Amino acid sequence: MPEQIESTQAAFEAGASVCHAHVRNDDETPSADPERFARLKEGIEKHCPGMLIQFSTGGRSGAGRARGGMLSLCPDMASLSVGSNNFPNRVYENPPDLVSWLAQEMKSRAIKPEVEAFDLSHILQAKSMVDKGEITGPPYIQFVMGVTNAMPADRDVFNYYITTVKRLFGDVPWCAAGIGKHQAELNRWAAQAGGHLRTGLEDNIRMDRHTLAPSNAALVERAVEICQENGRRIASPTEARRILGLGE
Repeated sequence: MPEQIESTQAAFEAGASVCHAHVRNDDETPSADPERFARLKEGIEKHCPGMLIQFSTGGRSGAGRARGGMLSLCPDMASLSVGSNNFPNRVYENPPDLVSWLAQEMKSRAIKPEVEAFDLSHILQAKSMVDKGEITGPPYIQFVMGVTNAMPADRDVFNYYITTVKRLFGDVPWCAAGIGKHQAELNRWAAQAGGHLRTGLEDNIRMDRHTLAPSNAALVERAVEICQENGRRIASPTEARRILGLGE
């Protein structure tokens, strides 16, 4: 836990405004333990003042409603996968009843969902949830591309995602995540197209095919450089809150 907080602080100082967080047990297996999330949240708030904290409700750390047990801690944001898809060696299951429950838990606590779209159908599902009031306010949608057996990193599909989001929701903020070797590529596409960037060791452990990334901060520094190369300025935490419609 101290190492995770230290790593987050270094990424924050490198320019990251949002921390997407998982926790692990002592044996390094993924965990959804609210107490561990609480300690992490406390450390980030102390050492990274103003940074937006986003908890993962993904399926790595548990099953069923245990995946949302940490939402009682009221982070700024939480990930919300609104549909199932294939991963390299398993099915990433997000059944409708669980998705609806997670969305309701976030809504009741004023937690901003980050809709993780692994497929075009997930963007359309987000629209349905907005129409039904399960997601309130302008949605924040992240395109996830490059997962083996799911949506590849394809520029035409990426452009269609943007067109679809604008057609369904208007001018809402969106983000792109590239997995593995596609991370820098998706960072560039997003910077060029007016989106927001996700980076970090969860998605990619290399700077290039020959070099391991030394830290999350190093990947953040690369994302900052990509933004600067494309005439984009890094948002401060205060600006990020405003962009996402969150209170300061």
